[in-house]
Amino acid sequence: MDPQQELLTVLRLGFATVLGALVGLEREYRGYPAGVRTMALVSLGAALFTEMSPTFAPGGDTARVAAQIVTGVGFLGAGVIMREGGGIRGITTAATIWTVASLGISAARGYVIVATAVTAIVILLLEASPLTKLVSERGVREREDQTQA
Repeated sequence: MDPQQELLTVLRLGFATVLGALVGLEREYRGYPAGVRTMALVSLGAALFTEMSPTFAPGGDTARVAAQIVTGVGFLGAGVIMREGGGIRGITTAATIWTVASLGISAARGYVIVATAVTAIVILLLEASPLTKLVSERGVREREDQTQA
């Protein structure tokens, strides 16, 4: 690989890392354990595997590497899901890890606008958490009121 191509690869890897870190900042701000470092590393790792996939299968099907990233990160995300009392914790974190991997793949493939837009959407969805909790709590109160009536 020529030095110019390697530099472009490094730039895409850096871009993937920054996008993952941005999502991680939101998680860190909210006090979740999978924060900046975790999200940046997942995005970087997915991007690096994507960038290196042509060397794994020269002239072959590089989509298989992406499919393995999806599967592997799915297992990683499954590890953060826990049953707690009557509920389940970690599903949003698992989904975020999985989505951050897709950001890494898209950044490595050069889809700068798509990766940036999806990063913004992810952060907006994660920031909607207080709103969804408010709606959920109100629904619980209304059901309790109806049960007591």
